[in-house]
Amino acid sequence: MATKNDVVLEKLLAGVEHEILQGDTNTVIKDLAYDSRKVTEGFLFVAIAGTVVDGHKFIPDVIEKGAVAIVVERNVEDIPENVTVIKVDNGRSALSLISQNYYDYPMKKMTTIGITGTKGKSTTTFLIKNIIEKAGKKCGIIGTIGVAIGDDITPIEHTTPESYDLQGYIADIYEAGCEYMVMEVSSQGVMMDRVAGMHFDYGVFTNITPDHIGKNEHSDFNDYLSCKAKLFDMCNVGIFNADDMHTAKIIKGAHCVVKTYGIAGDETKRPDIDDEQFVASMERYTGKRDLVARDVEHVNDMDELSMSFLLTGLVNTRAVVGLPGLFNVYNALCAVCVGTLLGVNDADITEAIRHVEVRGRVEAVPTGREFSVLIDFAHNGVSTESVLNTLRGYEPKRLIAIFGCGGNRSKLRRYEMGEAAGKLADFCVVTSDNPRTEKFDDIVKDIMVGMEKTDGEYTVIEDRMKAVEYAVQNAQSGDMIVLLGKGHEEYQEINGVKHHYSEREAVEAALATLK
Repeated sequence: MATKNDVVLEKLLAGVEHEILQGDTNTVIKDLAYDSRKVTEGFLFVAIAGTVVDGHKFIPDVIEKGAVAIVVERNVEDIPENVTVIKVDNGRSALSLISQNYYDYPMKKMTTIGITGTKGKSTTTFLIKNIIEKAGKKCGIIGTIGVAIGDDITPIEHTTPESYDLQGYIADIYEAGCEYMVMEVSSQGVMMDRVAGMHFDYGVFTNITPDHIGKNEHSDFNDYLSCKAKLFDMCNVGIFNADDMHTAKIIKGAHCVVKTYGIAGDETKRPDIDDEQFVASMERYTGKRDLVARDVEHVNDMDELSMSFLLTGLVNTRAVVGLPGLFNVYNALCAVCVGTLLGVNDADITEAIRHVEVRGRVEAVPTGREFSVLIDFAHNGVSTESVLNTLRGYEPKRLIAIFGCGGNRSKLRRYEMGEAAGKLADFCVVTSDNPRTEKFDDIVKDIMVGMEKTDGEYTVIEDRMKAVEYAVQNAQSGDMIVLLGKGHEEYQEINGVKHHYSEREAVEAALATLK
């Protein structure tokens, strides 16, 4: 855990616009919290008016527990004179700045890379980490898979954690001796000010498709896109997938040096730049991609699927990424671009992307049989379609998809995932994912709305372990089985309880039943 020291309140408020309602900013603070349950003697409590719970209602509790200072978003009454009260306009933004002050800005002591996009963030972080470590340097990761330092991975609740927790993780990475940090910057993290006041050396845009739109998320696609784009006001150099149809919009507002990558033949996917204001503000951007992949080929070794391609531009050599699919060529291009800008030599870069494993991202599980099994985190229609189309490129005898959908989440996601799987898989095993507090049968009914639009064949097996066993026991030579939705997760959430469950363990158990 990161080192924690007593800090004078005045130092914590540096750079934070605030009003002192009462008390003394020379007060010594032992630690801070935004969760009232974690407050003890000598703490600073930051009250946040959240969408579900208003932290201001817990002020009497934290004072009783010994809080010596509180940060509020509105005037409050009946606060003891010995408690300092600071008023701010935005508690979340203030929490981020105060947390950075508390941990003494660990980001500034490392080279940092922030990655945003709908797909590819986790894979790209690990590709970049591999490149940096191949060059003999130490790199930490913060993202969907957790906090990764060396081979140790600590699970976290959110892709981009709440700002106080986030700064603690960054401090952990620095204190572990890392010179570099790669971090997934989610749109939710931006929208909820978890990264307010942060600055990256490099920002990365992978791609964008509609996602996380709905109640308590983004109001519409434009809001989702604008949150992604804010990363490029927070970095020195921006690295962009030039083939994504929305890249021009993201670059339009960027305040950074622009570098781009893409695959030969996809130039038509980038919309024409006919906005005079855009052209005037983007004199440094010619539309020519800095790194290009050509002659892309699929490589199938059963237990290892990969992609081979020729790199031109910033790097000129033949390369292989040890992961399947065209989207992993894009992820590799992004990582190669970052590695080159960091000064890593071509040989180390190509070796690093050739030997990479990302848990739950089209992850191959060795079977020792004449069929293959893969695990992927795809949990919506777009990502399901992308993964299944990718695997189709390897021409399996049959493509078998095992999937479910999360409870207490968008029904539209279920319709779309059911339709994508029914359309592209030869056979589907519909099973449980994280039902949370919903009934499994109700979730399946929604999946069937999409599935029944197709001619796809399927069976329904609620127990996910048994669903995997069924697919493995019925696999034929040349088949490809893909488990969708859980990826790196090692639990199933049922009625508010997280039960241990691992896709890898389920596959191994199923393989053990074979003669």
